[in-house]
Amino acid sequence: MSDSIKYSVENSVSKIVLNRPDKFNSFNREMAFQLQKALDDAATNKLVRAVYITGEGKAFCAGQDLAEAMDPSGPGIQKIVEEHYNPIIRKIRALKKPVVCGVNGVAAGAGANIALACDVVIAATSSSFLQAFSKIGLIPDSSGTYILPRLIGWNRASALMMLGDKVPAADALQMGMIYKVAADDKLQEEAMNIAVTLSNMPTKGIALTKELLNESFHNTLDMQLDMERDLQVEAANSYDYNEGVKAFLEKRKPEFKGE
Repeated sequence: MSDSIKYSVENSVSKIVLNRPDKFNSFNREMAFQLQKALDDAATNKLVRAVYITGEGKAFCAGQDLAEAMDPSGPGIQKIVEEHYNPIIRKIRALKKPVVCGVNGVAAGAGANIALACDVVIAATSSSFLQAFSKIGLIPDSSGTYILPRLIGWNRASALMMLGDKVPAADALQMGMIYKVAADDKLQEEAMNIAVTLSNMPTKGIALTKELLNESFHNTLDMQLDMERDLQVEAANSYDYNEGVKAFLEKRKPEFKGE
C-alpha cells in the first residue's frame, strides 16, 4: 500500500486511514486507486469481518485535490468522477461487511459524501461536513445527491448543496446525517470499538441487511417485502443463526463466524 493510504488488519477489522495530512487528505489519483485497492482487499480477506475508515491529522478528507483537477495534463473531471469516486462508492455499498467511518475533522465535497456512504458514521465533536461543490461551480458527486436527501430530507439536502453551509458534527447528528458524536480525544477509540463490535456479530446477517437497505432505495413496498422474505430464509440457513439460537438456549456467549 502506498503512503497515501495506511492499511492494517487488527481484531478482524480492516483499518483504512487516508494519509495525505499536509493536503487535508484531499484525493489525488494515487490515493483514490489505493483506497479502491484497500476496499478490494477488505472484501476478499477472510480475516476481515468489518472495515473502519478514518483520516490522518486534522481533517478527514477535504475532497478532491484541485491542483490535480485543474492540471491540463491531469486526468480531468470525467475520469476523476468515473474512475476515482464512483468505484469507491460502489465498493463501499457492495461490500458484504459493515463499514464504519470515523470523521476526525472536516469532511468536504467528495470526502463528506464518501463518509456518508458508509454504514455507520461517528464524528469528532470538532468535525464538520460541507457540500463544497457549489462554491466552485460544481455539482455534488460521490453519491451526494442520492444519499444525503435520504438521510436528512429533500429540503435540507437541497439547501446544504446549494448554499454550501458548513454543518458542525452536533448539527449533523441532530438532523440524522450521522449516527453518533464523540469527544475529539475519544473518537478513534469509540469508532474502532463499534467496528470491532460489528466484526464479532453475525456478519452474514448484517451483510444481508445492508443488501436490503441498498435495494430499498428503489424497491416498491411489495418488492421489499418479497426480498425480506427471501433473505430471511437465507439468513435462517446460516451458521450464525443456528449458533445464535443455540447460544441463547444454552445461556452462553455465541461465537459467530460470518457464515
